[in-house]
Amino acid sequence: MSTVPNFKLNTGSLMPAVGLGCWGGFTKEDRVQAESWILAALNAGYRHVDTAWLYGTEPYVRGAIKQSGVPREEIWITTKLPWHHPGNRTVEQSLDESLRNLGTDYVNLYLLHWPQVIDWPDVDVDFVREIKARDQPTFNETWAGMEEMYKKGKAKNIGVSNFSIKTLEQLLTTANIVPAVNQVELHPYLAQEELKAYCDSKGIVLEAYTPTGYGDVRSDPLIVELAAKYKVSPAQVVLAWHLARGIVIVPKSANAERQKENINLPMLEPEDVKRIMALNRGQRLCNKPDANNVVHGWTVAQLGW
Repeated sequence: MSTVPNFKLNTGSLMPAVGLGCWGGFTKEDRVQAESWILAALNAGYRHVDTAWLYGTEPYVRGAIKQSGVPREEIWITTKLPWHHPGNRTVEQSLDESLRNLGTDYVNLYLLHWPQVIDWPDVDVDFVREIKARDQPTFNETWAGMEEMYKKGKAKNIGVSNFSIKTLEQLLTTANIVPAVNQVELHPYLAQEELKAYCDSKGIVLEAYTPTGYGDVRSDPLIVELAAKYKVSPAQVVLAWHLARGIVIVPKSANAERQKENINLPMLEPEDVKRIMALNRGQRLCNKPDANNVVHGWTVAQLGW
């Protein structure tokens, strides 16, 4: 079984390759439970937490870290600029709000959560389901604000999320700083081989959300077969497959035993890595296009998916 490796980013920073996804659910009642399971993960040895303004769990990350007694400098904190803040507040104003929520003066990684900008009521709501995208500001303009946060030291690394080859190429026409990370949906049914190769060529580390592919992937006969072979859970097989490809993973689990499993992974034989790759079918399980091929206000063509 492996220990959690570190992957080197293009800034020289060492990022723990396994983190805890801190999505807390759609309701305040769900989110308030997050502090206890984030604390359990820190106590189990996690040193990488992945949250976002949109998740509503930044304050609970702060509380869990405080209770854990683990020094701030030993914990990698990622948070994200939400898709409705560009245009109605500066990047710095948004990051400062997240820093207050987190109780820290810097984050290790700040991600531009989505390439599109949407309208969202700037009030305390659980989640907005009717999403309308707008054209301004462009993500190129927003990225310039992200770069300033890197220069000021408020974000030790900056990156993007849900970007494709198309949107990355557009971003790089004006970017002075190449993103350190691109966080996308990625699992055996959506292996993202072309995007992985492109990011590798640009020095961008690819990071997977929904890394185990829910029960759809975990119940796949091949994954079940390999779990028996390695004497681990199906989730551990899938997570080990990501690490074998050099991909950072942020599985979310509120269960203490599964949290421990997710940072104790087998080393897969190269042939088994290839067999899992063959499951790829380009299938999105988390952010799926609707009947009009639209995802959160943008068409699949606009997203480059």
